[in-house]
Amino acid sequence: MDSKNQSLRHQRGRNFPQRLVSAMAASLALSALALSGCASTTTTNSDNRTFFRDEQGLETHGRKTWFDHLVELDPGRLQTHLAADYEQAAPERIAVLPFDDTGSAQYVVDKIPLTHRTDGEQADWAWTDANRMRRAVNGYLASREFVEANIIQVDEILKDHGINTEQKLEQVPPQMLGKWLGVDAVVYGKIRHYDAYYAFLLSAWQVGTDVRMLSTHNGEELFSADGSRYSVNFMPAFDPMDIAINSGLSLLELRDVTLARAEEEDAREIVLRLPRSEKLKSELIEEARRHDELDAGNTPASKPVIKSDAGEISLLQK
Repeated sequence: MDSKNQSLRHQRGRNFPQRLVSAMAASLALSALALSGCASTTTTNSDNRTFFRDEQGLETHGRKTWFDHLVELDPGRLQTHLAADYEQAAPERIAVLPFDDTGSAQYVVDKIPLTHRTDGEQADWAWTDANRMRRAVNGYLASREFVEANIIQVDEILKDHGINTEQKLEQVPPQMLGKWLGVDAVVYGKIRHYDAYYAFLLSAWQVGTDVRMLSTHNGEELFSADGSRYSVNFMPAFDPMDIAINSGLSLLELRDVTLARAEEEDAREIVLRLPRSEKLKSELIEEARRHDELDAGNTPASKPVIKSDAGEISLLQK
């Protein structure tokens, strides 16, 4: 009798994992059914929703909190400085100047260069890395209250004046750049870090950028930010087979698309720290109304133009 009971208990013990899996599957199926039922009975009155309402999380959406840094193992941080009179001196028209890459322009993993590029190739990649960050910063600034100069036209104006290196750009006063580009402020940028890290179960991209916004009226620094952001991937494992698999998956995170996400995050966090100007917003609204009134009166609104050695070029985009 005891042997029979032991056999039954042994059989039940062997069937327990199967029963557990079946129970979990049934629970998931019931949950999905319940959720689908709730979703099917939920109704929305979207016809009564209007545009131009209060946007939620405008100053915080996409900005990392201390908890995000903890969860994502991101040790990066940003330091910012804002002029005391920024609200009064906030520029209406801005131009993002070419960024400078101060790194080696090699593909670096764990501080070890894995490429051996020639001087020309390094110059090409330095321009590539810097321009990627420049476009990211330019894109986030374009969604703000500024009127932003087209960076393609900015580059053409600078080339017309023989400005093709960081040293030459630094020698031109912001006031002169303002006259050339027809803007109230210029944005400078430097790439400090552009490195990859890999340690079997952990991989990361580090992108560090310094950004400065200077007034073209008096050369005053209106805003600056310096620091870096990490895009970290950590895949813990304890079994030898899992360690091997996760190490390979972690290595795959050192892809170009992951680097692009780190660039975007760095640019987004920098621009989010630049406060929005209500004065500029009001001025833009008033200007839009004036243009609307001119169009209603069949009077063509004049487009801002700037003069260069190549003639007049329409530079600013609405």
